[in-house]
Amino acid sequence: MTTEKITGEPTVLVDEQADYLISMAARAPSVHNTQPWRFKVGPQAIELFADTSRKLRTDPLGREMLISCGAAVFGLRLAVRSLGYLPVAELLPEPDRLRLLARVRAGQPAAMTAAERAMLEAVPHRHTHRGPFEPGPLPAHLLAGLQHDAVAEGATLALADQHAYAKLVAIMTPASRVRDRDDENRAEMRRWTREANDPARDGVPAHAFASRPADEAGRLRQRDFDLGRGFGRLTDGGSPPPATAVLLTSGDGRMDWLRAGQALHRVLLHAASQWVFAALYTQPLEAAATRKLIKTSLALPGSPQVLLQLGVARATQATARRPAAELLEP
Repeated sequence: MTTEKITGEPTVLVDEQADYLISMAARAPSVHNTQPWRFKVGPQAIELFADTSRKLRTDPLGREMLISCGAAVFGLRLAVRSLGYLPVAELLPEPDRLRLLARVRAGQPAAMTAAERAMLEAVPHRHTHRGPFEPGPLPAHLLAGLQHDAVAEGATLALADQHAYAKLVAIMTPASRVRDRDDENRAEMRRWTREANDPARDGVPAHAFASRPADEAGRLRQRDFDLGRGFGRLTDGGSPPPATAVLLTSGDGRMDWLRAGQALHRVLLHAASQWVFAALYTQPLEAAATRKLIKTSLALPGSPQVLLQLGVARATQATARRPAAELLEP
């Protein structure tokens, strides 16, 4: 799917499919399921804006917000593909309008590929996985395919061997514990976590996190969403995920964060098409110093944006999303 700006007249009026396109884009992963995006629909293009009212206070530069919005851009592009057209996406099309992150329209007609259709079919069940994985390896050749996906979106998916994994644990575990004790971080967790049966259509629901995150020696530590409140309904533990990877970008600026989000969503959908899901570790990466330390310690060829652990899981319960009508830019 192309993301380059090209010339020529658009071949379809996207406003006729606006609800569908926005709903598909809104299925993207976002930090704490904040869904920090808004859309403005024109006859020939949809513009995606950052909803800064949903930016975390622990994300002062908006890095995680832009990664989330980048994922929504990929979802929008995939939705355009499903209509039988090549998407044309401009990232940061007007630099003086900081909230305007992308403009997407339909380009030339082209049938979907089998790989794109598999990703489209995975959209409803794709989810961030915080529970146990099934034992056993990943499907053959999947990791190589996921690495190709990242490259196609201008990013790199670096696989961590046992030695690199041990270094990640040594760096990220203390950083995670410090963040869990931070008052501002704890306030954000309370704001964006939901009790069972809460009707809210944003935030992290109780069925998606454990009441006590596993803190096993030698294992990466999940973020503590519960904070001792007893909301969490997941069972933690289980078999170690068979693969760990770091999503990298060449730089660490706004364009890089949008590319990271597009690469992340593409990787997650490809994986989900084979019932492989990811536990995402982003909390320690909120600090630029930790990102730099990971890059240096692991000799990575780029800036780390997201850490993923991948494994097979058959049970899934997707988190709720706000309806398209609530996502329109005023």
